[in-house]
Amino acid sequence: MSYNNITEQMRSLKLQGMAQALENVLTSKQATHLDGEQLLELLLQQEVEDRRTRKIDRLRLQARFRYNASLEQVTPSAKRNLDATQLAALSTCNWLSKSENLLITGPTGAGKSHLASAFGNQACLNGYKTMYFNAQKLFYNLRLSKMDGTHRKLISSISKADLLIIDDFGLQKLDENNRMDLMEIVEDRHGLRSMLVASQLPVSAWYEIIAEPTLSDAILDRITSSAHRIELKGESMRKNK
Repeated sequence: MSYNNITEQMRSLKLQGMAQALENVLTSKQATHLDGEQLLELLLQQEVEDRRTRKIDRLRLQARFRYNASLEQVTPSAKRNLDATQLAALSTCNWLSKSENLLITGPTGAGKSHLASAFGNQACLNGYKTMYFNAQKLFYNLRLSKMDGTHRKLISSISKADLLIIDDFGLQKLDENNRMDLMEIVEDRHGLRSMLVASQLPVSAWYEIIAEPTLSDAILDRITSSAHRIELKGESMRKNK
């Protein structure tokens, strides 16, 4: 069987990485310098890497981040209250493996959404399924889903994400439907999967946003317990551009 036929069969079996690696070997004329075991090892390594890359691309696409940001772009800064040690620890994603939460607060323009997107991208790099929502759009989608009969499907989909990012939380008070939906989402995830919540309001003000004492206590107890916190400071980064 010719190498062309082999690569065609590899592609038909969706072994894209192996097929591309074999083509590269043939083009560079390395095949004559590799024994069977070495060639097989090379092809398998490329297939593993290709599948990992495609998975990461798929996870990022599905997440729909607000910004195409990475933690490599984030510079620790005392003025912004961004600690290098904390960033390094969070970048390992151990907090995700432990189903812990991350809360990012700070004034308008402090870079909360950019940082949230960067952590989301880092989660995807480590193979975690991530969902990103602006809070207003999340509650809007949940309301629409009740009208078209897909509410349970959406709630179930959210519950299965390894990381749920809710950005711009607290821009307006929650109504009764919003509160009940948030309670269900938080309850489904508590101790099982992680959340990242970004808000321009301090956590202490979230009680007023949820606007119902009993549910506020229940929701915030689940969100804040064992949560990591980043409280950004400084002037708006938009002014500096």
